[in-house]
Amino acid sequence: MKLLFPFLLLFLSLFPSLTFSESLRGTFIDCGATSPTVINGQQWVPDNDFITVGTPKNLSTQYEDLTLSTVRTFPVQNNIYKKFCYDIPAFRTGKYLVRTTYFYGGVNGNANPPVFDQVVDGTIWSIVNTTEDYGQKKASIYEGIFVAAGKTISVCLAANNYTDSDPFISALEVVVLANSLYNSTDFGTYGLKLVARHSFGYNGPLIRYPDDQFDRYWQPFGEDNSTTPSSRNVSVSGFWNIPPLKVFQTHLGTNQPKPLELQWPLTSLPNSTYYIALYFADDRVSPSASPRVFNITVNGIMYYANLAVTEAGEAVFANQWPLAGLTNITLTPATGSAIGPLINAGEVFEVLNLGGRTLTRDVIAMERIKASIKNPPLDWNGDPCLPRQYSWTGVSCSKGPKVRVTTLNLTNMGISGSISPNISSLTALSGILLGNNSLTGSIPNLSSLKRLEILHLEDNKLSGEIPSSLGNIQNLHELFLQNNNLTGTEPSNLVGKSGLNLKVSGNPFLSPPAS
Repeated sequence: MKLLFPFLLLFLSLFPSLTFSESLRGTFIDCGATSPTVINGQQWVPDNDFITVGTPKNLSTQYEDLTLSTVRTFPVQNNIYKKFCYDIPAFRTGKYLVRTTYFYGGVNGNANPPVFDQVVDGTIWSIVNTTEDYGQKKASIYEGIFVAAGKTISVCLAANNYTDSDPFISALEVVVLANSLYNSTDFGTYGLKLVARHSFGYNGPLIRYPDDQFDRYWQPFGEDNSTTPSSRNVSVSGFWNIPPLKVFQTHLGTNQPKPLELQWPLTSLPNSTYYIALYFADDRVSPSASPRVFNITVNGIMYYANLAVTEAGEAVFANQWPLAGLTNITLTPATGSAIGPLINAGEVFEVLNLGGRTLTRDVIAMERIKASIKNPPLDWNGDPCLPRQYSWTGVSCSKGPKVRVTTLNLTNMGISGSISPNISSLTALSGILLGNNSLTGSIPNLSSLKRLEILHLEDNKLSGEIPSSLGNIQNLHELFLQNNNLTGTEPSNLVGKSGLNLKVSGNPFLSPPAS
C-alpha cells in the first residue's frame, strides 16, 4: 500500500482464533478512603499503601459513585514544581491503561479547583484542569496507555505555575492490557493520551466493563441529521484492539450511495501527532449483499482507500497522524457503489514522547538513601530526575540520554537517620551536601565516587573514624566534617592533600595525625 506520509498506516482484519481472558486485572484505588469498597463488582482499596504524603479528606456531600466522596490533597505551600507520586506495582514491560478521576467538591475552600500537571514515571502526561467539568457538577477523567519500564508505575500530581491551591485526586486505576492492544505503537518511545473514544449511533449509558473486558470507557455519540443509527446485532469478534461487541450493535451510516461526514473528535486539537483507530462492521446479513466499499479521508487527506466492510468487520489504524484544530472525517462511497458507508466506533489518542527514565542503578540507590533517612522531602517519590522540572528536592541530574544523579544537596533540611552505603552507587556524583542536619552513624566508603568534588557533612552527629579512602578521590577539593562526633586520627593523606579545603574542628574525640 502506498503511504502518503512518513508514518505507519495499518489495516487489520479479524483474527477469530485469538482468545482473551474476560477477567479485569489491575489496581483500583479510592483516593482518600479509609476502607475497601466494592463498586460495580470491583474491589477498590484505600490509597495509603501506595503513597506516603498528602492528606485524605471527605467531601461534605456523599455521591452515588463512592470514589467521588473522598480525595487526597497534597501540600503546595508556595513551592511550585514539586510532584507527589503513587507507586503502583507492575510487571516490567507490561502494558497498562492508567485512568485518573478528579472531583473537586470545594475541598480546598476555593471557588474553583486548582490546575496542575499529572506525570507518569518521567513523562508529563497532561495538565489537569477540572474547572469546566466541576462547574457542571461532573467528574473529570483522564486516560493514557503506558508500558511499565520497571517493577512499578509512578503516577504523580505536580504543582506548576498555575497551581493556586493543593492538588487533589479522587480515584486512580491501573489496568493490565493485552499485548495486542495498540501494538503498532513503540511504547519504548511513546505513550498514548486518550482524546476521544466513542460508540457511534449509540445514545445509551457509558459502555465499559464487563462489556469492555479492559474497562475502557466508550462514550455515546448519537445520531445527527445526516446519519441513520442502527441497532442490529453483528458477529464481530477478535480485533487486535479488542473493542467490545456492544459498539458494533449501533452505527452511523446511510444506505444511500452518498458521503457520510463527521466532525470528530468534537474538540479542537492542539497541533500534534495522533493515533487513530476506526472500527466498522456491516449489519446486513444477506449472503448476497455486496460489501460496503468506501474511501476514508481525514481533513481532506486520504486515510484509507477502497475499504470493503462486511459483516465480519474491519478496522483501520494510523499510529502517527498529524492533526490540529477541528477534525473532519469523510466516508465516500467508492465509484460504482450502490450503498453508502457506515462507522461503528473510533478512538483517538495523542502520541506522547516519553520523557525517559533515570539510570536504574541511581533510582535504586536513591530509594535506599530515602529509606535510610527520616523525614525526607515530601516529593521524594517517583523518578528522582524526570521530568526535569520535577526532580526531587535537593537532587540535580545530568542532561542527555543517560540521566544520572550528579548532586545531592539536603543542607539544613531537618533530616535525621544515617547515610546509606548505597550512596556509593551514585558514581556520577560531584557534590554531596548534607550539612546542618541530625544525621548519625558513620561515613560510608565513598571511594567509588571518582567525580566527587565537594563533601559537606558538617554540623551533624556522625561518629566513627574518617575513612582514609577519601584521600584517594583525586577531584575532592572541599571536605567539611566539623562539629560532629568523629573519633580516631585524621588520615594523613587528607591533612596533606594538595588543593583540599579540609575542616574537622569541633570533633572533640578526633586526634591530629601522628607527627
